[in-house]
Amino acid sequence: VQLQASGGGLVQAGGSLILSCAASGRTFGTYAMGWFRQAPGKEREFVATISGRVSSTYYNDSVKDRFTISGDNAKRTLYLQMNSLKPEDTAVYYCAARRSVGYSFSPRDYAFWGQGTLVTVSS
Repeated sequence: VQLQASGGGLVQAGGSLILSCAASGRTFGTYAMGWFRQAPGKEREFVATISGRVSSTYYNDSVKDRFTISGDNAKRTLYLQMNSLKPEDTAVYYCAARRSVGYSFSPRDYAFWGQGTLVTVSS
């Protein structure tokens, strides 16, 4: 699976952004995918995940009710809708894919990674 993330940028606090992750290779939707982020000097952090086939979604408590993860099988694209952005959301955001349908909160369980896209939220 090859992943290409895009959509990052500079936004004011309270604003919105949509991140996209275009996937190629295996049939989209048959494996779990996720979004992670890494702020300067910090470890990579789980943001959201979506399981393969049934598309169950799970979120980090810090983004719950503000972010939405979704996938479009026809476009082979994973999305992360981010609303009510806060300065603490500033990070490089990565999309990732597992080899299996089951979701995971751990970056170690993801075999494939996109290149990352920078999101900067100004106060």
